[in-house]
Amino acid sequence: MATTTVSLDLESATLDRLAERERATGESRSQLAQRYIEEGLRMERHPGIFFQDGPTGRRAVLRGGPDVWEVMSTVLQAQGDRDEVIATSMEWLGLSEFAIQTAMNYYTEFQDEIDDRIERNRAVAAQHEAAWRAERRLPPR
Repeated sequence: MATTTVSLDLESATLDRLAERERATGESRSQLAQRYIEEGLRMERHPGIFFQDGPTGRRAVLRGGPDVWEVMSTVLQAQGDRDEVIATSMEWLGLSEFAIQTAMNYYTEFQDEIDDRIERNRAVAAQHEAAWRAERRLPPR
């Protein structure tokens, strides 16, 4: 992705917090600023979404709920038209219609990112299942 150098006037307290984060994460101020600006723009565009660090990296999360990829993994398995898919997903996940629609709207714009998370989760689950089956001397699926 192409980058462009820009000049920003930031408050010294903001720069201090950015430097603190730089020391904590090892990421450059430029990388952090890029990430925070992009995430801020995404959160503004998709109310109900925020971003969180975790064992699998930084990801989009529903406020008060699961990761967007977890919701979409369920939504993509549901059958029927949009209303039926939403209703089924609400029942399976115990989430509100707003939460399901928020995840779906985010997915529409950032499908590749979420599909990648879903696929990585499936691959890890398959590895764990294979190891579990091997420990028990069960035939592979």
